Amino acid sequence: MASAMVACAKLGLRARYVGTIGDDFRGEMQRKSLDGTGVDTSRVIVRKGCPNQTAYILIDHRSGERTVLWHRAECLRLRAVEIRSEDICSARMLHLDGCDTEAAALAASIARSAGIPVSIDVDTIYPGFDAVLRNTDFLVASSVWPTKWTGDVDVYAALERLQREYHLRVAAMTLGDCGSLALVGRHFYYSPAFQVHCADTTGAGDAYHGAFCYSMLQGMSVPDALEFSNAAAAINCTAIGARGHIPTVEEVSSLLARAQSGEVGRHIDPEAQERCRS
Repeated sequence: MASAMVACAKLGLRARYVGTIGDDFRGEMQRKSLDGTGVDTSRVIVRKGCPNQTAYILIDHRSGERTVLWHRAECLRLRAVEIRSEDICSARMLHLDGCDTEAAALAASIARSAGIPVSIDVDTIYPGFDAVLRNTDFLVASSVWPTKWTGDVDVYAALERLQREYHLRVAAMTLGDCGSLALVGRHFYYSPAFQVHCADTTGAGDAYHGAFCYSMLQGMSVPDALEFSNAAAAINCTAIGARGHIPTVEEVSSLLARAQSGEVGRHIDPEAQERCRS
């Protein structure tokens, strides 16, 4: 979430991060990492006597793909009682994950009551997550989540079921190095990934989600939002680190223009492309 908010800020939005950190050295590092990014950290809650979340990331230098070894102490859980209505109702959009499900469900409910659109980034099956989905507008899941959640083998059927059951405006999923896919109404849209020199895929999804939130707030069509978000994710993959190269609007526009002219290639999933044509 923090990196997604940095992406929003880099694209020109006002962004606030609501969450917890530990009171150890790593927590202070995390807080300082947001200094100068433009993200409002006034609602970051410091947990006394609690170790900060830690992730060790292994990067394959040949492909840029990464493996994350992750630990988050239970004392870092954001509780529902810590959600303040004013933090949500002052926003134009709420972006959530499902890590602290009860808090996320309450935040989504407050946003829905206030007419504020809710975007979700999810890649893990969380018990009780349907309470979040009921108040979600934009679902952008990982490639494996829709089938795991619904039990449908076919991902297209899974997205259709999610949209039908939870009345989603957009039911979408990222496809890694093949781009992203979205269902709007009865139509599937597919955007292939951009071919760039990949140094590290860490944070690509966060850049994507920040760019998707930006796209929706700018009133872009979903096909254009997929293109914009894929481009933002691709640019972030060109440098080491979760925020290695979070792009500006100008950098995203430049990559899109170069792809349009044929200077930058696309990595296409033939099945996704064919299914979205039919």
